Amino acid sequence: MQLTGTPFLICTVILVPVSIAVALLLWGRVRGPKPLQFLARLVMILFAQITAVVMVFVMVNNANLIYGNWDDLLGTGNHVRAVPQVPADLGTAGKGSNDARTEPKVLQSFTPVDDPKVPKDVQRTDLKGRLSGVDGEVLVWLPPQYNDPAYKDKTFPVVELLPGFPGSSSTWYGTLKVSTQLAPLMKNGTVTPFILISPRTLLLGNSTDTGCADVPGKVNADTWLSRDVPQMMLDNFRVDPSADRWAVAGYSAGAHCAEKLAVEHPNRYRAGISMSGYNDPAAESAALTAKDPHLREISNPLNILKAAQTPPNVALFMSGNKGDGYESAMAMKAAAKAPTTVTVQETTGSHSSDIWGPMVPEIFKWLTGIIPPQH
Repeated sequence: MQLTGTPFLICTVILVPVSIAVALLLWGRVRGPKPLQFLARLVMILFAQITAVVMVFVMVNNANLIYGNWDDLLGTGNHVRAVPQVPADLGTAGKGSNDARTEPKVLQSFTPVDDPKVPKDVQRTDLKGRLSGVDGEVLVWLPPQYNDPAYKDKTFPVVELLPGFPGSSSTWYGTLKVSTQLAPLMKNGTVTPFILISPRTLLLGNSTDTGCADVPGKVNADTWLSRDVPQMMLDNFRVDPSADRWAVAGYSAGAHCAEKLAVEHPNRYRAGISMSGYNDPAAESAALTAKDPHLREISNPLNILKAAQTPPNVALFMSGNKGDGYESAMAMKAAAKAPTTVTVQETTGSHSSDIWGPMVPEIFKWLTGIIPPQH
């Protein structure tokens, strides 16, 4: 039974009154020695409590799509096929060592996402990363103009969407409702018709965050996100190959990843969006990059920005509440030198989708100013 499906949710809701009814009916009928009666009644109480906790968890998970399937919840999924040495990144989003220019295109099969929370026009493919050794799903949404005959010869810009940790590739579509909110704005020309993609970021189980970094012997998460996934898009869609037409966005741990990827790979991304993110990887204790002093230093976007020989030509939009991303954003703004730009917005409220979801139209209007429509 699917973790995020309605049937499982209904089962958990039904089990709560059933467990209470069982306890009420059997409480006075327990026979045997006193210790056995005590144990039996304790089991009844625990069963009723467990069913209630499970029901609440399923409701919260369905609302926020923290875990997309049972493997993610139980930590049994295996998404790292190998950890090969990655060739130097010498290219751009559409040209360079990662694009396998001497190799044929790899055409993927796409199917609708099997999740009732995700709109039916979101497609899914299972990708085997050529360079990273990572296997995982990538969700793709095409803007209204993509299949319009008037645009048949046009290429489209791309925004890569990253969830928090733990997080599902479905969250941006199902919880933040990114495609639902943006489709009408793209139709009326308020927002650039971006292709939206959301790759898997939960690669090492539900207790280890990759930090979206290449960690020797563990995972090539950076290469998966910045090279394998873009190459798949170039192979299968009318995607603009210029780095000037690519952006990456995230919230929470995904926000950290977005700003890290943007400032580290200005040859691949023109813009990065960070909502309630952080600079120091140690803000997420489960991150691999927080456990090693060297990785912690080189994976900090602020350090990357300060150490860059040439300020990266990237635009960053960073938002956060005080104590929840705002200070990190202001530190990036203070360190930025032209052509790097940092726009900071202070927010109020909790660290949740209730804040990030309503911001979607605003941040994509900002992004449209950086990556405008092409006519």
